[in-house]
Amino acid sequence: MMDLAIIGSGFGGTLMAMVARSFGLSVVLLEKSSHPRFVIGESSTPLADLLWLELTQAHGLTSLAPFAKWGTWRRAHPEVACGLKRGFTFYGHKAGEPFAAAEDRSDQLLVGASPRDEVADTHWFREEFDHFLVREAQRLGVDYFDHCDVQEVSVGTGGARISARHNGSVREFQSRFVIDASNQRGPLSRSLGLAELPLPHLPPTQGLYTHFRNVARLGQLPLHPGIEKAPFPVDDAAVHHVFEGGWIWVLRFVNGVTSAGVAATDAAATRLGLHEGAAGWERLLGELPTVARQFAKAETVQPWVYAPRLSFRTGPAAGPGWALLPSAAGFVDPLLSSGFTLTLLGIERLAAALRDHWKSPDGLTAALGSYAVETTADMLALEKFIAALYARLGDFPAFTEIARLYFCAVIHCETTRRLGRPGDSGGFLMRNHPEFAADANACCDAAIAGEPTPSLRARVDALLKKFDLGGLEDETRRPWYPVMADDLRRCRGRVGASESEVESLLRRSGLVPG
Repeated sequence: MMDLAIIGSGFGGTLMAMVARSFGLSVVLLEKSSHPRFVIGESSTPLADLLWLELTQAHGLTSLAPFAKWGTWRRAHPEVACGLKRGFTFYGHKAGEPFAAAEDRSDQLLVGASPRDEVADTHWFREEFDHFLVREAQRLGVDYFDHCDVQEVSVGTGGARISARHNGSVREFQSRFVIDASNQRGPLSRSLGLAELPLPHLPPTQGLYTHFRNVARLGQLPLHPGIEKAPFPVDDAAVHHVFEGGWIWVLRFVNGVTSAGVAATDAAATRLGLHEGAAGWERLLGELPTVARQFAKAETVQPWVYAPRLSFRTGPAAGPGWALLPSAAGFVDPLLSSGFTLTLLGIERLAAALRDHWKSPDGLTAALGSYAVETTADMLALEKFIAALYARLGDFPAFTEIARLYFCAVIHCETTRRLGRPGDSGGFLMRNHPEFAADANACCDAAIAGEPTPSLRARVDALLKKFDLGGLEDETRRPWYPVMADDLRRCRGRVGASESEVESLLRRSGLVPG
């Protein structure tokens, strides 16, 4: 019998397997398909990178630490493709019209995540990245089985019994604990009959996506006057084309491949016929002339994938002898690149529970209960922001206000973690902060209710004046927000940091030369 069985060898399941091996558990990793394989979920963020670095360093996974930043990744593992992500690029479009390129830039938003390429975030080319991780897990002693389709999982006092189809034959695995690291309605959720729970504010959404080659750069079109003066090259980012009812992502990799797709409400997806694949995509481009120019010469390199339902929530996320990683417990939307962060937070919590309470059943049960509560709370905090953004997809100035509030919250979380005081932010997106949470929630409620943009902006500005650490309150930059070390120096009192603490943080994070 193994100590731990993990179902699903995406990056989350495989990292969890290696972390568990680091504190002595025997681990078997079960994969329905095989590597390398096409999968999306590709864009990192500063908070996700920080969590990755902390996890890999804390558990002695030194070979994985370089993946935390563009510069170290490209030097240590040039054979694993990635993309350069300097920040977030948003453009607001009107159906049937070219991108307006408003003189006041009210139809665009650029939020920097790094001051230079060396310390930038990345897009993960999952086909190669996940494959690398699986090989590394095997090297560390994880037993790995691919073409292993788990049919049923039974969990009892003696552990878990897993029945699977492996290369055409029935095979059983036994473990003391089981983790589902797959996705919606994974084998563990189905076997336990876990409930499908609502996401209270977000409308149902659908998705359509693939990988392309020959996607034009926006800087070459050119998209708008002064594009060369933007705080970072607008294509070296997570690019978002926002329109009434949905949005398009564009993520570039160094190997010439570009990930692109659309997430849309049911009404917009039905109007466009996204279920038809390529034909639905062409109808979408027909409504967005500037995006059509960007994809005029593009060619798909993977089959189209249609997702009839993007968002979901399953609960609870853990129980005696089992747990779901956040990816299997729920998904909100890819709009703000938060999926990696939620998964890594889940791994951090679950690893601590297993490491600290493996031989204490009562302690482990209590830790798993806390894990389940925190996983749900993180997801619902993100859902509220995403729902507010979806409510204003067709009103880009209002969309911008909620985005500024979101980035304020996530920068605050990242900064307090870098200071060694992650609890000071009150959890992911400051969801429990005694002064921020209620007012931020009210802002999202107001956006969902259709509050006029000027009053919504006043609400957001009032919060930024108390909590902004990234220059988002600076009207002279609007709507381009570069990363500037002086912002944290100027606002250090908002996180109770001394001058020396801030200077040390800036050097450690690479925001200033060290």
